[in-house]
Amino acid sequence: MRKTLLKGGHVITVDGPERPDTDVLVADGVITAIGPGLPELDATVVDASGYVVTPGLVDAHRHVWQAPLRGLGVDMPMSRYLPEVLGAALPGYTAADAGRATLLGAVEALDAGVTTVFDWSNATLTPAHTDAVVDAFERSGIRAVVGHGNAVDEADVRRLAARTGRVTGALAILGGEYGDWDEAVAQIRLGRELGVVVSMHAGGPVVRRLHDAGLLGPDLQLVHLNAIPADDVKLLVAAGAAVVVTPTVEAVMGHGPSAYGRLADGGGRPALGVDVVINATPDLFEPMRDTLRTERLRAGSAAAPPAATMLRAATIDGARAVGLADSIGTITVGKRADLLLLDGLANLTGERAGAVVSCLTPANVRTVLVDGHLVKHEGRLLHHDLSALR
Repeated sequence: MRKTLLKGGHVITVDGPERPDTDVLVADGVITAIGPGLPELDATVVDASGYVVTPGLVDAHRHVWQAPLRGLGVDMPMSRYLPEVLGAALPGYTAADAGRATLLGAVEALDAGVTTVFDWSNATLTPAHTDAVVDAFERSGIRAVVGHGNAVDEADVRRLAARTGRVTGALAILGGEYGDWDEAVAQIRLGRELGVVVSMHAGGPVVRRLHDAGLLGPDLQLVHLNAIPADDVKLLVAAGAAVVVTPTVEAVMGHGPSAYGRLADGGGRPALGVDVVINATPDLFEPMRDTLRTERLRAGSAAAPPAATMLRAATIDGARAVGLADSIGTITVGKRADLLLLDGLANLTGERAGAVVSCLTPANVRTVLVDGHLVKHEGRLLHHDLSALR
């Protein structure tokens, strides 16, 4: 049995009180015990004293294949993004290109403390592309849910959906707002038959149509929703549908004001995503802070959510949005050991979740475990050379 003991850290479980000077024992990828003074026995001991221990961050929406395009669209509105990135760059990707790009994006995510990513993968153009994308995620060490972006190839969608383990499948569709309605209905039904999450971009108007057609449900994930009215938020919440906002990119590319506050006010639990790195950083610290700032301005400091709320959005709410809430997202006995050790807050006493959101950056991500495996330790990636990948 492979055991790791994180010794003496300040543990933010997310689903309970913070626990200072606490150990976390991991065995064969599973969290098996949490408490002070756990016996070391035959475990590999990682000294966590002075560090904050949190669940790994969950990026609920990213187009990972765009990692090599970072910085190419800093002033690019949606009117240019569609023809230039999706219309010109994407068709030029060979299967090998898709694999290399996905590996780069996955390792960048890991380096920044993102242990799980929902990849809205436009790059699954052919079965060979799909294989290259999946292989890249397996090689990277990250946990990934790969949203197949070519639903027309039903055989390949079914093949991806059958995967189990650290890299699993989902369905990424245009949906009834940006694509054909009847096609969207058929694809949602296919996803339900296969038991996978179905993700779609949406501004907001499609929500009521989905509700009226009886198609909303907890296996449906809607991304952005910048134009959703408050009454329609209630429909999503009642159906248990997942919602994801990508505030940094939405602001930069002109989607409109983030829907996070409207969704949360209506009882939703919005998750966060990076979306694209052509004009944004590949980490969730910026979206957490962006959302916090927006909410403070929108609601006023007295009514705004505590900063720690954003850590929930980037962990358990993200896990829920990608269909993995039973496995990851909190530091809980029985869940998979996707964990971070963060430095920079050893001076504090008391709770630290809000300070993680407000004050830390990817530079503070010192150690990363995925499924109990160390993939980054003491500030260094253990299995990949990020400079060489770039």
